Amino acid sequence: MRSKYAKQVVEKLKHNYEGEQEYLQAIEELVDYSQLERSLNERFVGDNVLERLLLPDRVISFKVPWVDDDGNVQVNQGWRVQHSNLIGPYKGGLRFHPTVTESVLKFLALEQTFKNALTGLSIGGAKGGSNFDPKGKSEREIMRFCQAFMDELFRHIGPNTDVPAGDINVGTREIGFLFGRFRRLQNQFTGVITGKDTEFGGSPARIESTGYGVLFFAERALQTQGSSLQDKTICISGAGNVALHAAQKAIALGAKVLTLSNSKGCLHTDKGLNESQLEQLLQAQHSPNLEAFANEHNLNWQQDKKPWQIACDIAIPCATQNELTGDDAIQLIENKVQWIFEGANMPCDAEAIKCFRESRVTFAPAKAVNAGGVAVSLFEMGQNASFSSHSFEELEQRLKETMYEIHDNCLSDGSNDYLQGANSFAFNRLVQARILQGI
Repeated sequence: MRSKYAKQVVEKLKHNYEGEQEYLQAIEELVDYSQLERSLNERFVGDNVLERLLLPDRVISFKVPWVDDDGNVQVNQGWRVQHSNLIGPYKGGLRFHPTVTESVLKFLALEQTFKNALTGLSIGGAKGGSNFDPKGKSEREIMRFCQAFMDELFRHIGPNTDVPAGDINVGTREIGFLFGRFRRLQNQFTGVITGKDTEFGGSPARIESTGYGVLFFAERALQTQGSSLQDKTICISGAGNVALHAAQKAIALGAKVLTLSNSKGCLHTDKGLNESQLEQLLQAQHSPNLEAFANEHNLNWQQDKKPWQIACDIAIPCATQNELTGDDAIQLIENKVQWIFEGANMPCDAEAIKCFRESRVTFAPAKAVNAGGVAVSLFEMGQNASFSSHSFEELEQRLKETMYEIHDNCLSDGSNDYLQGANSFAFNRLVQARILQGI
């Protein structure tokens, strides 16, 4: 979409939000790699729809004072970016990490809006979190922080308004603390937050959903190209929830997982990790110690290295935004990688995406590939609304069917280009909803 109007909007936003690099990067990717249906063009320009779609509805910012175990009052910053509720209530995770900024959350909320629209389901997009660092904090300190965070957030959310979920450093434990505080503040038991424990309304497959969804998408993509995951070699970055469950499902589907990684280095084995090793890693609380694990199992530990120098058929970056650079992409291409599936949010930088597309490597963006988490969150919202429950097997099958449908939505424009197809499907759906609802 390279019209004069689109260029003017992007330049205006770059001027107004100079310094918010993650947010601006997401905007440029969406505009560069999407196509608008001709029937929508006149209203699209006349009603300034693009600018209205790219800007969040609101950015809620608040301080979070909490008391540490020594009795000292600490203060962190909290945010909720409600990007769009055009096709359903706001929906998106909460992230607690020192790298969280308003720019990061605006990028994530924008991506979430398009990701949720791509599912074909009725859900909007949002994201939130804090620069709170849970590392080294006691469970009581984390509980007190979560309660203080919800003391501010509760007035902005609700089952038909905004339904948060977990993200980095916000797992079942933190969701429990957040939900418990909301329940007491509002005197209501509602599906206001997803990712809960199964004892009080959670879905059995929620923890596995994003990682499993990545592999279901990959499975469908390879099927359409007359191939399968059987015996394919896969390099995965990260060692968190998404990476480990993606690795687990990859092994179950017959692939060979060669790597995992963290900020300190890369674990590598030519033989591929086995099911029992993955189970041990999954049993570790939060992020496992990969270096110690490598030493324990006589695996290769590469200090300060990333997985992308290792030859593989498939690369799945699952760590963080912009982790895979243009240089990494060149190395993967030289090693004859065939497929890239983004497991994290925007893990490939702009130069890497350009390299993959020019080399005709199959590249599938995060907004399609890692939509499994929000899909199962929607299942949880449905079961909360009807006070019902579902088995793990039933939810996993529904997840697989949903990821197959998302995959097929990406190819519905006939381009055989996952990036353009994903952006265009979601984009046209949102544009039409924006036009139909007026100014």
